[in-house]
Amino acid sequence: MTPKTVSLIVPTFNQAQYLRVCLDSIWFQDYPELEIIVVNDGSTDDTSAVIAAFERTLAEDTVSFASRYDAERNVIERMDEPRYPQTGRTLRVIQHRKNQGLASALNTGFQAATGEYCTYVPSDDALLPSMVSEMAAELTRGADFVYADMAIVDDAGHWVRRFALPDYSFQRCFADWYLCGVAKLYKTELHKRFGYYDEALLAHDHDLFQRFAEGGAVMKHIPRVLMYVRDHAKREVDIHAPNSWNRLLEESKVLVARARAYQQSLKS
Repeated sequence: MTPKTVSLIVPTFNQAQYLRVCLDSIWFQDYPELEIIVVNDGSTDDTSAVIAAFERTLAEDTVSFASRYDAERNVIERMDEPRYPQTGRTLRVIQHRKNQGLASALNTGFQAATGEYCTYVPSDDALLPSMVSEMAAELTRGADFVYADMAIVDDAGHWVRRFALPDYSFQRCFADWYLCGVAKLYKTELHKRFGYYDEALLAHDHDLFQRFAEGGAVMKHIPRVLMYVRDHAKREVDIHAPNSWNRLLEESKVLVARARAYQQSLKS
C-alpha cells in the first residue's frame, strides 16, 4: 500500500535559535512521505538565514562512517552518504512580509498543504523519530485525529516533566479542560468539514479541535511520549506573556463552557 503523504506545517516567528532542531526532527522522521511547509510569519531575527542554511545543507552536506576494515591494506574504509535523506521529503517556505499571528500562519500553511494527513509543529518544539509513523498507523486504522503524550523540556532540552494525557473522551478532553492536541496528527479532510483556525482567537487550536470532536471525529490517544514541547515559563514572550496567557485561559474557559453545553444538549 502506498503511504499517505503527511503535511507538516511549521509556523515560525522570531525563534531562530530553535528552528533548526525542529526541522531536523521532522526531516529524520521514519515515515516515508513528508511535505514540510515552513511559514515564516514576518520574523525579524535570523530566521531567514537559518532556513537558507538548512536548505543548503539538505543539498550539500555529507557524512561518513567506518564501514569495513581491509586487513590486506591495513585500512579502515569509510562510507560517505548524504547527511539528510534525499527522497520522500519536500520543503516549501512561505514568507509573510509582516507578522500576522500564529492562527494566520497556520491557515496559510494548511491551505497550501496537499497531504492526506496533516499537523503543525511549533518551531521551538521537536518530534521523536517515530511520531508521524505511529500516528499515521492509527489514522489508517480508522481514527480521524490522533494525539500523544509529551515531554516538557526547558530551553536547554532538559526534561521538566512528562505530560501524560488521558485516553480520549469528550468529557475528559474538552468538558473538564482542554487535554489533547499538542502532539497530534489528523486527516486533512477535517478542514473541509469544519474549517480552519479562528484568527480572532489565541485558543484557536482548542476551538478547532473541539469543533472536530463536536462534529463526530474519531479521536485516539497514544500513551507514549512522541514530542518534546518547550517550556517558556521563564521566557514571557509572545503567547507566554502574561496578558496573552491570561487571554488564552479566558478563551479556553469559554470553550469549556461550550463543551459542557454541547454535552447537555445531547442529553435533552
